[in-house]
Amino acid sequence: MTPTKLPKLMKPCRAGRRTFLASMAATPALLSFDACAQVPQAPVERDGVVHSSFDPWVEVHAANLRHNIGAISERVGGRPIMAVIKNDGYGLGVVNAGRTLEALEVVSGLAVVKLNEAVALREGGVRKPVLLMGPFGESDLEEAVSRDITPMVYTPIGDMLDRVAAKLGKTISIHICLDTGMGRVGVPVRDAAVLIRDLAGRPAVQVQGLQTTLSEDPELDPLQVQRLQEVGTTLRGEGLDVGRLHAASSYALFEHPEAFLDMVRVGMAIYGIYPEPKFYEMGVLDLRPAVALRGRVAYVKQLRRGETAGYGRAYVAENDVWIATLPIGHGDGLPRAAAQGGLVTIGGARYPIIAAISASHTMVELGQETQVQAGDQATVFDWEEGSRPEDFAAAFGGSVYDLTMHLNPLMPRHVI
Repeated sequence: MTPTKLPKLMKPCRAGRRTFLASMAATPALLSFDACAQVPQAPVERDGVVHSSFDPWVEVHAANLRHNIGAISERVGGRPIMAVIKNDGYGLGVVNAGRTLEALEVVSGLAVVKLNEAVALREGGVRKPVLLMGPFGESDLEEAVSRDITPMVYTPIGDMLDRVAAKLGKTISIHICLDTGMGRVGVPVRDAAVLIRDLAGRPAVQVQGLQTTLSEDPELDPLQVQRLQEVGTTLRGEGLDVGRLHAASSYALFEHPEAFLDMVRVGMAIYGIYPEPKFYEMGVLDLRPAVALRGRVAYVKQLRRGETAGYGRAYVAENDVWIATLPIGHGDGLPRAAAQGGLVTIGGARYPIIAAISASHTMVELGQETQVQAGDQATVFDWEEGSRPEDFAAAFGGSVYDLTMHLNPLMPRHVI
């Protein structure tokens, strides 16, 4: 294969053992040095951790996050937005996402699944409501309530809520999850009214919302919305305050305006990524990716015809060809399947991933001539047209959901 744009020929690296040893002697121990490029690379320290200058990193585009929230708000008629920032903020870093989104007026709160992420938001200075959508025990509940974290409830735990409320001397705000057809979690809709009446009738409990999760089935979704509304209407008719009804996910932004209700609970679209390829063509929302995965070329070498690369000799050079090794692998979140068509951008040209993606390394084919050298920036995906996360995933038939949410949380995040 050839790159999208074939660079001009460069002189290959001829640094020998003497040059390498001299460079090492002249370079401080904490610096990595590319003897071929003759450019010292300083280590990067973030949050007290020293990273090699060749380690991959994630970039967070804060302005695109804000743009996407504005576009979603317009789409839903100004309704409040519960921003879902689970799974390390969809790869951006939960605190990075939380701090940026909290400042936006239309964002009424933030939702996570793990207690540790909810706590991280509070310790990171986020003050807006945080909804904990994952399971918890009594000690977890006490920790959450002490930090003003709102639990999502769907089982008869009224007595537990009373005990914790009495111990902390606080009223506990909750959202109640209804299973309207998804079958994953939530009180079955047939039993919902009984549970809600019990919880809402307790003086130490305040119901702030009723929610459900749509199955993304075109026939079932409208029925799920109807079931949630029926429960809400019945209980409101009895004089109970059940708070806001919310069901709409990023998928529903495109397919089900009837699900917007009192608030939308959106994840993927906030990060500028279309949940389905067809949504990109609809023109309903202008979403701009807010996340990029980048690294640096670690090594450039020439394979002669017939030579191989990768475990199991997965790649065989049909002709003399230059390849580059990137220190990014499936341990960093790059899917192994990306070796079946994925493209990486270096110097404005896109190059195919070859062989097999290992835990810490990926190889790309540069062509029979190249000007790529060690230290050059390599982009797996970003916000540029043609290298969006959706573009990268589509090239190997993968799911965009397998990209951002699988990014290793130990990689440094740079907010730009």
